[in-house]
Amino acid sequence: MSKSVTKYLSLATLGLLAVSVTPQLASAATTQSYGTQGEVTFTAGTDTTGPVDPQDPTVPVKPTEPDGVNPVGPTMPDSGLTIVYASSFDFGSHPVSNKAEVYNAAAQKLDDNTTRTNYVQVADNRGTFSGWNLKVQMTDFTTADSNLVANGHGTLTGATVTLGDAEIQGAGTANPADISSATTVLTPGVQSATILGATAGHGSGNSLLDFGGKDGSTKDTAIKLSVPAGVAGAAKYTADLTWTLDDTPSN
Repeated sequence: MSKSVTKYLSLATLGLLAVSVTPQLASAATTQSYGTQGEVTFTAGTDTTGPVDPQDPTVPVKPTEPDGVNPVGPTMPDSGLTIVYASSFDFGSHPVSNKAEVYNAAAQKLDDNTTRTNYVQVADNRGTFSGWNLKVQMTDFTTADSNLVANGHGTLTGATVTLGDAEIQGAGTANPADISSATTVLTPGVQSATILGATAGHGSGNSLLDFGGKDGSTKDTAIKLSVPAGVAGAAKYTADLTWTLDDTPSN
């Protein structure tokens, strides 16, 4: 065998030996996991946001009242469910008419001289999701004018108020009220059906009922006072509205 052939075989043998002694890579370590938890506790809330903008409930506002109006309420301490605000209605000043008339309530004024829809705002921070309902009742429109009272015309007999274009404004909460009445006619001495309410599982946070639509498009015409012919004297007449909220869920 020639020297050149011998050299070739020797190199090949060394190559095979090198392959046979190369160490194998170790397998990956076993993957582990470790579980932890997060925890939070809530209690029934007692603080509520004040009145908010009925067109943008994320913005606090300061509504102003018609001259001579001093709202009263709520009648019980806040237990987490409360009426935050309800508008008073200003139907303006008009000449005595010899026919039936309909008068629009002015839009709700704010302290910056802008206007919004008239509205009612309910807050539920109880954390029970047990529902609630809101109703309203109106008295007669009466006057303190002694002459009109003496001659039997101290009341706007037959007058009614229509709360129209009512729409739930729930943009301020992920879980708003889910029951409302688009139109409610108030007859003196008769409590309305549920005007705004929440079935079980709904109505937490701030819920508003806007008279004039969520966008306020009919804020100047949504609430109307209807007065029959021949009942109005030349005087100022007022009526009281009582908004009643209870923790019975709406149906």
